Amino acid sequence: MKRLSEILATAFLCGMLVLSVSADVSEAAPPVGSEFPDVEIAVPDSKEHRNYLGLKRGESFRLSQVAADTLIVEVLSMYCPFCQAEAPAVNTLYAMIEDDPALREKVKIIGIAAGNTKLERDMFVDTFDIPFPVFADADFLFHKALGEVRTPYFLGVRITGGAATVFHSSLGAFEDPASFLSLIIERSRSNSAEVSP
Repeated sequence: MKRLSEILATAFLCGMLVLSVSADVSEAAPPVGSEFPDVEIAVPDSKEHRNYLGLKRGESFRLSQVAADTLIVEVLSMYCPFCQAEAPAVNTLYAMIEDDPALREKVKIIGIAAGNTKLERDMFVDTFDIPFPVFADADFLFHKALGEVRTPYFLGVRITGGAATVFHSSLGAFEDPASFLSLIIERSRSNSAEVSP
């Protein structure tokens, strides 16, 4: 337990350093209305996560292959104290979606752990009991494709006809899961999506 506390304290300090260094890069996030970067991601080892995303066993996939109409992508880091603080709210958001039969098959959530190895990703997932798939991005490949956004960063992606289009883009905590979910549903159905402050 003491070792975990030391690791989390170190993570907090590293997170503050990363955030202070990257204070002006979120403007490069994929703009609303643009195609989501066509980056390949390793298919999850977990059968539960493959089923959740509607994927078959294989080496890699693209977001446009996820079996959903709407995908919420959280860019996070285990070293980000704001991501740690936001984890319970994101878990609540996931539970709200899964508990609603009208949304369960249509809206999915994934996490991209920017700069985190599989070990670091697993530590974050285990510590905060994250139920949805979180993908390690140790080489920052996905993070760079997303404009090196600060964390936590949330993107709403509409999946239609083999394409993944950004309809929502926001930096920081959303605080109220119910309000955020309503916003995502409204924007995913609308042509007038905007970037949140």
